[in-house]
Amino acid sequence: MTSKKFQLCPGFRHLTWVLVPVLLMVVAACREKAGYTPPPPPKVTVSKPLKRPVTEYLELTGNTQAINTVQLRARVEGYLEKVFFQDGDRVKKGQLLFLIQQNTYQAQLQQAKASILTQKAALFHAQTELTRYSKLQQEKAASQTDVDQWLYQRDAAKAALLNAEAQRDLAQLNLDYTRVTSPFDGRIDRRLRDPGNLVGSGESTVLAEVNQISPIYIYFTINERDLLRLMGGTRLSPAEASKKKWPMAFGLANEKGYPHEGTLDFAAISVTPTTGTLLLRGIAPNKDGKVLPGLFARVQVPVAEKKAALVIPTQALGYDQQGPYLLVVNEKNIVERRAVTLGTQTDGFRVIDAGLQGDEWVVVEGVIKAIPGRPVTPEKQELKAQAAKATPQAKKNGKRKAGS
Repeated sequence: MTSKKFQLCPGFRHLTWVLVPVLLMVVAACREKAGYTPPPPPKVTVSKPLKRPVTEYLELTGNTQAINTVQLRARVEGYLEKVFFQDGDRVKKGQLLFLIQQNTYQAQLQQAKASILTQKAALFHAQTELTRYSKLQQEKAASQTDVDQWLYQRDAAKAALLNAEAQRDLAQLNLDYTRVTSPFDGRIDRRLRDPGNLVGSGESTVLAEVNQISPIYIYFTINERDLLRLMGGTRLSPAEASKKKWPMAFGLANEKGYPHEGTLDFAAISVTPTTGTLLLRGIAPNKDGKVLPGLFARVQVPVAEKKAALVIPTQALGYDQQGPYLLVVNEKNIVERRAVTLGTQTDGFRVIDAGLQGDEWVVVEGVIKAIPGRPVTPEKQELKAQAAKATPQAKKNGKRKAGS
């Protein structure tokens, strides 16, 4: 069998010469697509620090205490007859709270009054006899001894009358002590003795406790460094600040900011050597009685006012082992780390005491995208103060400035 050579037809050859260049172009295009193209720099929002007047505050911790606390005690012996309140009630000054058996003390009072009448009669008789015997002695009808005897009787009757009147007053006091009243407006704790019990027998029985919580005290301590800062900013000693009713504010654990306003009214006379702290006390209104004694309180005390402080939003701050820092974009759009010293916090902003000149572009949004030493695409935005409500103390300071 004869073999034949395999030959392409002329049409297929022509098709081959057309397809080969096309395939080569496709392969080249695929190779170009597989090459790495770096992503564009991330977009961040940058702003210049805001200049605004800021009041510097000390933020301290303390607790609330009642302005007056009294233990009601049975001052006379007797059976407890009645209780005129419910446990935990609000009470008024002079309100009757407990009644102790009165009949014994009423009888003692009547007895003392009768003794007064007896002594008055004895005094009248002694005075009459002294007058009569004095006239008889002048007429040589009575001796000097008789006159002296009635003079003694007269003076003794006077003394006995004074003693009887004192016994009456004591009996009246004991009768008054059977009525236990509130010494001030406040809130009474639960009763510690029930009606029918003998109280005041050989001891001063505690019946209940009353707290006066309107106004209310706030006790807190300040360390030596903050104390010197306070004295330098206010130019007053703690005692002078308390006399001038230096403003302060406080907030409870479940409250935002410092909604309760008050003033400083006491400072201890010395710093405690073991802790290096000074005890201070503020006083604040508590008309609704919602602030109870013993609560934890966050205290804010104004120190000084800066007329033009640099502030930035708190979310722009970063922290690491070296301390707080900001990310700044330079003229080549390269991110730089800038260490800063922080001041007080106010309305969502933080005061920058050192580290900024005021003309830097600080990354305020997209901080997580900005890496020191790498480029970014900055979008410049003017920084504006937040519309958040200022603290009551800041409002008070603002009103004071407007009035001045």
